Amino acid sequence: MPATLTAPPGLERLRADFPILAEQVHGHPVVYLDNAASTQKPLAVLEAMERFYRTQNANVHRGIHELSNRATEAYEQARRTVASFFGIADAAELIWTRGTTEALNLVAYTWGQANLREGDEILLSVLEHHSNLVPWQLLAQRTGARLRFLDIDEQGRLDLSRLDELLTERTRLVALAHVSNALGTIHPIRRIADAVHAAGAVLVVDGAQSAPHLPVRVEELGCDFFAFSGHKMLGPMGIGGLWGRRALLEAMPPFHGGGDMIDFVELERSTYAALPHKFEAGTPYAAGAVGLAAAVEYLDGIGMDAVAAHEHELLDYALAQLGELPELTVYGPRALEERSGVISFTLADIHPHDLATILDTQGVAIRAGHHCAQPLMRRLGVGATARASFYVYNTHTDVDRLVEALHHARRVFGY
Repeated sequence: MPATLTAPPGLERLRADFPILAEQVHGHPVVYLDNAASTQKPLAVLEAMERFYRTQNANVHRGIHELSNRATEAYEQARRTVASFFGIADAAELIWTRGTTEALNLVAYTWGQANLREGDEILLSVLEHHSNLVPWQLLAQRTGARLRFLDIDEQGRLDLSRLDELLTERTRLVALAHVSNALGTIHPIRRIADAVHAAGAVLVVDGAQSAPHLPVRVEELGCDFFAFSGHKMLGPMGIGGLWGRRALLEAMPPFHGGGDMIDFVELERSTYAALPHKFEAGTPYAAGAVGLAAAVEYLDGIGMDAVAAHEHELLDYALAQLGELPELTVYGPRALEERSGVISFTLADIHPHDLATILDTQGVAIRAGHHCAQPLMRRLGVGATARASFYVYNTHTDVDRLVEALHHARRVFGY
């Protein structure tokens, strides 16, 4: 595994760790630029999951036989590994979930249901992913709480000039993305956390787009809950997590009821297991946890500072190359330090779905649509955008192929 991404030989060795990058799509070598949706998996992750199924597979926490012991140790070691990656000192504060969406719903249905009442306020922003919007809408409907929203400026950055005004004595919860999935905007979470706590509220951070791309230490962010997805950071689909402060998690009721989350069960009442198991009912995705642990070890081997630096270098190059294309509009902050490796754009009056279809014929995979952020699209005055998003295995050549494919699309549509 290379220690840095700056040297081309190291990057080529890293790319060889991802078998899917050798695939052909419509007769072209694949250029995968849909990393904000899901990332590809290195051999280290694939092999770790296969090894679990070959040598450790059994249900965890339930057996006294050797395979169950192996599975349980692998599962709990994975928790400790992922906790360490995020600077979580107490691994029991890390709850396994299916991903960011389930983690945010867990907070909404447990902490939210127990703590919000009619007239209380939830502060969100207009650029949230639907996963960090719909659960709070449902919570407001159940409790009578009111939703309030931070706006964005002309560059797609949170407009914090009204933050103190929007944080009132009625504010109980603030839920914001660390990084926008649609624009790549990086938000100043620590600054926001200080203001939220001064107002006596709780801060929930959607870390789906920051966990894969930035060095994240949850205590340094200052938030109270942090949600993330494994499949966006080289891990498998179906596994992710929620970090929460122990005092909050211990006071929250369970999310799901069933096996493994209980202490003692009677016919009419039950007591519940200690953290983290109180929130992990049923048979877990143990192989997924093992795969995610392998993914974060792989990222640690590169170094998250190097991951971020590589993406910013690619972003700088891509923005310069795309800037040469006539009638192409890029959305999001202009300053590189304010954005992650995501570029949302439109090209002339070509619908983004049509654009993505043409690019696919050239072997270039991008995303097109509203990116599960319909209110943001309306705020920007567009129905959809095309989105190219980068990760550790992308190169200047990938950017060049994207630009060539966009020129091809212009010709197809008569520009």
